[in-house]
Amino acid sequence: MKNPLDSAVLDAAIEDVHRAGVPGLFAEVRDGEQVWRGAAGVADVVTGRPVTADMRHRVGSITKTFTAAAVLQQVESGQIGLDAPIGRYLPKLVPGERGDAITVRMLLNHTSGLAEYLPYAYPSLKAFPALADTGPQSLDDHRFTRFDPAELIEMGVTAPAFGAPGGTPGLYSNTNYLLLVQLLEEVTGTTAEQYITRNVIERAGLRDAHLPAGPHVGGPHSQLYEAWFGMIDPPRDYSVYDMSWVGPSASLISTVTDLNRFFGMLLAGEIVSRSSLAQMQRTVPVISQEGKTIDYGLGLHPMEGPGQGTFWGHGGTVWGGGALAMIRADGKRQMAVAVNMQRWNRLDSSGVPQPHPIDAALATLYRVAMYG
Repeated sequence: MKNPLDSAVLDAAIEDVHRAGVPGLFAEVRDGEQVWRGAAGVADVVTGRPVTADMRHRVGSITKTFTAAAVLQQVESGQIGLDAPIGRYLPKLVPGERGDAITVRMLLNHTSGLAEYLPYAYPSLKAFPALADTGPQSLDDHRFTRFDPAELIEMGVTAPAFGAPGGTPGLYSNTNYLLLVQLLEEVTGTTAEQYITRNVIERAGLRDAHLPAGPHVGGPHSQLYEAWFGMIDPPRDYSVYDMSWVGPSASLISTVTDLNRFFGMLLAGEIVSRSSLAQMQRTVPVISQEGKTIDYGLGLHPMEGPGQGTFWGHGGTVWGGGALAMIRADGKRQMAVAVNMQRWNRLDSSGVPQPHPIDAALATLYRVAMYG
């Protein structure tokens, strides 16, 4: 029987991403019992230390799938109403009519209408999404800042609303998931980190995934290089960074192997029930942080190639690092990819990010990994 994973093609595809300009990246692809792991490039541009496929990595908003699963568990136990107003649980954080109008589901699928708080927490990003008028200074200023989640939420809640609660397209906003973190703490009586660790990470048997308490990545890991659309040249290492600016909505550290294990168990109905999974896969149009309209469920979004099957998963970025984890709807084919540079696209005279060879090389890697 022919091996459905072509190791030589995958090796070439991952090497091409490195040649296109990413200092280092690593990945794991699964097809049934077949497993391919690969890595290309360096984990440290100064020492030349190579990346390896078993490294730990900040996986950014892939964490949102873990948070969403934790919330759905509480929906299953009757502690949270999926279509209940958030004001019922957190009246001080979302007061008045908005608290009555915004439901838990709207937070999960980003249709709450709440603004993104990041441009308010990071002053040099205030002009976002007008990228040409932003700058990276705040990234350095806040490297060791310990943000208060209630203050971040207040920035998002008091900022001009993107739209009416429940309206589409929604707006992808970290404010939504910080509220879900507070909701988990309110109904479980423990920290979100403890609840997600015990009921999602440990339930999935993940050995190298954790929500960090401090600014360092423990264990073997890569440095993380942020370019901020060519404004940081050469890209700067932000691997040591206090992650309270996103908290348990985007701070997870994991290996690619653990990401694949988690998504495999999630789609098998072993983290939440099958009916909860069906709710997670009900999508609405949402405007992503890149300004593109995507389909988004409850902490999951689909990807589909022309004439190919649907994959479910999530992507994520932090300062300097990115990751993408996807699994085919039947659970048989999976990929998880981690890269150690972000925002490599320079801006043209109109302030629009320009295509970069990395984009095409990554698209090829994803295509080969998902569809062979």
